[in-house]
Amino acid sequence: MRTVYLNGEFLPTAEAKVSVEDRGFLLGDGVYEVAPFYEGVPLYVDRHLARLERSLAALRIDFDVAGIEGMLRDLVAANDLEGEERSLVYLQITRGVAPRTHYFPEGSVTPTVYAFAKTWSRPPEDVWSRGFTAITVPDLRWMRVDIKTICLLPNGLAFQDAREAGVDDAILVRDGIAIEGTHQNFWGVFDGTVVTHPETNLILSGITRGVVLEIARDLDVPVEERAIKVEELPGADELFFTGTTGEVRPCVEVDGAKVGAGRTGPVTRALSDGFLERIARTKEAAAAVTS
Repeated sequence: MRTVYLNGEFLPTAEAKVSVEDRGFLLGDGVYEVAPFYEGVPLYVDRHLARLERSLAALRIDFDVAGIEGMLRDLVAANDLEGEERSLVYLQITRGVAPRTHYFPEGSVTPTVYAFAKTWSRPPEDVWSRGFTAITVPDLRWMRVDIKTICLLPNGLAFQDAREAGVDDAILVRDGIAIEGTHQNFWGVFDGTVVTHPETNLILSGITRGVVLEIARDLDVPVEERAIKVEELPGADELFFTGTTGEVRPCVEVDGAKVGAGRTGPVTRALSDGFLERIARTKEAAAAVTS
């Protein structure tokens, strides 16, 4: 039985209980993070925790993240995932238990902290090289997408549209702009330049997004942070997504139309290779510390 973390305790999933008056359950009043681990070594956990702090501050949830990294590591160990090639910890913090009101509770409320760990996997090389497909759908999310809240129903509806259309993901479109995927940032390659939407309130700026921007600059690949118009997509040389569990994920078809050559392109592959090299270096550094 999987071990989870709830409000300071490690316990079996079946024993973890949350009040029906928790504001996360009643109002979606909470935030979350997903921290990736590679053979038990966390990747960029400091960046994930910094984003968590920003999300908590934006919702005015008073919670100190000190000690969270240790809990994440302990949870991976408690589930015997340290030897797994890829695992993750999902961490959710809600405002806590209080009578249901549309305003914040009066007085002190203790946040509810919940986390679980599980494995995940990268697609086999032949599947990754073949690439993935997507459709465009309207972006129905609220105007503070930059906060990593647990209110993900619009994302879920868009992803369900993609599944029912028989494709792998959806590209969310607002005012003619291809903003991002249902749970990943969105990129294009145009005449050798890598393009992705700038950091605004309309995207969740991914940790992987930031790393890939660094890798592109290290490789002297031109980078432009700007809006990508839907009308530009047919002229893209390459398209891809980035995210914690997607890493760098090539997109070779949108709305039934082939992207570029219809297969994973060289820029996407170079950025993916660079990301995998970052993972390898992180694991080597961790091994050197423990040896």
